[in-house]
Formats: sequence, structure tokens, C-alpha cells
Amino acid sequence: MPNPSRLRAAALTATAVTLSALLAGCGGGSQEDDENLSQQKLSWKECPAPSEAEGGGAAPSPLPDGDEWQCATMKAPLDYDDPEGDTIDLALIRAESSGAADRRIGSLIFNFGGPGGSGVTTLPAFGQDYAKLRTRYDLVSFDPRGVGRSAPVECLDDKQLDTYFQQDATPDDAAERTELVDNTEKFNAACEKNSKKVLPHVPTTDAARDMDLMRQVLGDDKLYYFGISYGTELGGVYAHLFPKRVGRAVFDAVVDPTQTPEQGSLGQAEGFQLALDNFAEDCVSKVEDCPIGDTADDVKSRIARLLKDLDRKPIPGIFPRELTETAATGGIAQALYSKDFWEYLTEGLEQAYDGDGRVLMVLSDSLNGRNENGQYSNITAANVAINCADDKPRYDTAYVEGKLPEFRKASPLFGDFLAWSMLSCTDWAVAGAADHPDVSAPGAPPILVIGNTGDPATPYEGAGRMAEALGEDVGVELTYKGQGHGAYDSKDKCVRNAVDGYLLDGKVPAAGTVCP
Repeated sequence: MPNPSRLRAAALTATAVTLSALLAGCGGGSQEDDENLSQQKLSWKECPAPSEAEGGGAAPSPLPDGDEWQCATMKAPLDYDDPEGDTIDLALIRAESSGAADRRIGSLIFNFGGPGGSGVTTLPAFGQDYAKLRTRYDLVSFDPRGVGRSAPVECLDDKQLDTYFQQDATPDDAAERTELVDNTEKFNAACEKNSKKVLPHVPTTDAARDMDLMRQVLGDDKLYYFGISYGTELGGVYAHLFPKRVGRAVFDAVVDPTQTPEQGSLGQAEGFQLALDNFAEDCVSKVEDCPIGDTADDVKSRIARLLKDLDRKPIPGIFPRELTETAATGGIAQALYSKDFWEYLTEGLEQAYDGDGRVLMVLSDSLNGRNENGQYSNITAANVAINCADDKPRYDTAYVEGKLPEFRKASPLFGDFLAWSMLSCTDWAVAGAADHPDVSAPGAPPILVIGNTGDPATPYEGAGRMAEALGEDVGVELTYKGQGHGAYDSKDKCVRNAVDGYLLDGKVPAAGTVCP
């Protein structure tokens, strides 16, 4: 079972539409070398709608000024150790700068996280949030290798994924533990069978090399970058590999680069528990007659009882699927990514207490990349493949069982869920690279690192550790005292002014700045 807290909530906008309605009622080998690839010319064209294999949906809508989003493909080596071998096609999307040509700085490349999130589908969904940055940059994003339209990792089909996500991810006895391990091994075997060629070539280091190739192809001397969630890890790895090629870079919702996968999962258990605590306090303090509990402890106790009841007997979800304990936990976690979704979580819990699991199921589907037509993106497959290529440690059931008390102490609600997710790389076909990424970047210019005190998925402490790991005079930490995953998208004026001033005018905020 992939770790849900490591999946970037890239589908939140589409989820909001679904919830509102509900509540109202490998490319071929071209034998080119690296030097030739850096000289390739991109052919920008109107963006197509996502295919069924990508999860379906509509082509991106025009920007508010009427400009269209443009898409292109860039060739990159499948194997950077064999640059004259096969190539893969990487999908790119851009909105050209809206400002005067003589004010244009270059391309600002975004990665929205995951790993496994599609930049080609996410940038248009949130593009208007970056309108000010667009006055001096082309806004650019991409599907990293193994993701979406870029040599996607393929594992299970849609029907198989429906079954996979219905499994019990928090086993209570030996039979359930065996079933969880068997399902994990079947998932991983399917990945190897369907994507054997690409699996060794999806680690974050290769994606970072792709970004440097992208920088050259886009015509920029330096990389201008905005990384969110896992995108901060990718940016840190890029800075380590190419410190002299960093221009201006922002890391928001920062992954702790010093932690092993186990430490990261434990930290996320604490982070999601903190977010749940804040959600419960918010409901009873700001909502008149909070419908899901009289006190914060009451809210959390009722949620715990709901999950225990669902473990014994699921309730109707979205026909023909039922809302299981696993699906409900995933749905709750998804809603905690953004304070904007707390109202949906309240409504979903209220309905679930009455035997209706549809809202929590929609939230769970969003986490897993499933649309309302039953089509999945490949975010889960890519997430597992990239994490397992990056992470050296492998954990077995005995090890996880021994860690359960520690995880339960960190989070009575999410502890088991996150502990058992450490099995996701069981019998993975490719060895992991390291215990944690190297992001040391001596010689790089200042990089703005933003930590959110209420972030569930990338706890606040990770920002300070990232800033320190980048190196003296490189990592510049800014603290946002808020809720949810990330700071810039909160639209806080203090954060916006700091980021915009840095990216647009090169004004580096003072280290230790606190917003608001």
C-alpha cells in the first residue's frame, strides 16, 4: 500500500467540483547523445485532453487573458549512464509570459509533488495563482519520467486498482497481514511485468538531470524553480548536482531530506495528527453546534469509533464500492491537506455517521487519482516506483509490528496506516539508492525554504533541516503560521510578497522571517 501522505494533493480542484455537486445532490530510441539533445527544438502546440489511461478529463481551459496553454515533448536519455542509447519523451506544458518581452527573466519550472503528480494537469488547475509571476516568467511544468505522459509506470488496471484500494491496510491478525503482503507483492510484480524497462530509470536524480536538460532546451542559463512538497526534494537534489546552475528557487511544503523513509512516515503520523487536532478544535470553536462532536476530544473519539466500525462492517460508498476503514482514513487524510476542505470533511463525517460514505469516498478517490468515471491516473504506480528507486531501506512485517507502538503514540488515528505503508517496497525489482537524498549545495545562490507550522504531510521541522542541509548562505528559511499543505497557495499576503519579491526582483527575505 503506497504511503498516502507522500501523494501530493494535485487533484483538489477537480475534487471540489465533484463534492459540490454531491453535497447539492516509453518513447522509442533515437540514438541521440546529450549534446544533441540539449540542442533540440520544442514544438509547442495546443494541449490535448488527458487520455483514459491518464484518468480522463478535459483539455486545460484558456487563461483569463485568453491565452492558450501550450504543450510539447522533450526527448531525454532513458539511461543517463548510456546517453547514446534509447530516449524517452517527457511531456511539458507552458503559459508564455504575459509581460513585456524586455522584462522577461526566463522560464519558471514547477514541480507540484507526489512523487507521481502530473505537472501537465496540475499547472493549469492552479495557474491563475501564479499570475503575478507570469508577468516576468513563462510558467512551465512537466510530467517527470514515469509519470502521466512521460514514459508512465504501469502496474494494475482500473478494476484491479478498485480492488487493491479496498484491501485492509491496517491488519489486525496474521491472516490480514498475509493478505496485505500478498497484495503488495502482486502490485509490485505487476509494475515489473508492465514497466520493467523504465523502473530502473525513475529515481529523483534522473528527474533532476531531466530538469537541467529542460533548462538548456528552454534557453535559460540558470534554472528558475518552484518546488512544492516532493518538488522540494527534487529541487534539493538538483541544487546538489548543479549548484552553479541554480538561479532563483523556492521550496514550499518542504520534505525533510535528513530522514529515512521510516522517520519520514513517523513524522507524517505526527503531522496528520496535529492537523486532525486543529480541525477538531476549529469545528467546535468556530462552527455553531459542531455537527460531529461537542468537544475536540469528542470529535476525534467519534472518528476513531467510525473507523473501528468500518473495519468490521463497511457502509455504502459510491456504488458498487463500499467505504472501508482504509478508504475512510485516506479520505480524512486527503481533506487535511487543505483547510479549504475541512467543510467537506465535516460533511463527510456527518453523513458517514448516518451510513452514507459518498463524500469520504470522493476524497479517498482524489488521493488515489481516481476520477468519477472510474479511471485512475498513474499517480500511485509512479509514487511507488519513484520512492522505491530512491529509498534504500526495505521493511518487513516483523519490523513494522515492532514499530506499531511508536507510530500509535505519534497518531492514534493514522499511526497504523502509516506504519504498514512502509511495506510498499516489498520485493521491489530495483534496489533503492540511499537512506535519504543528498541536497548539500555549496556554491549555490540563496534558496527560499518555506515551512508551514500546520502542514500535515511535510511537517514544519523539515524546512529548517532542508535549509541547514542545503548549506550556509544557501537555505533561507521563512515560517508560515498556518494550516494545510504549503504556504504560497494559502494566499497569505506576507508569504506572497516574500516569494514574489524574491522571484521577480531577486530580493532575498531575511532568514527567520515569520508570516503572517
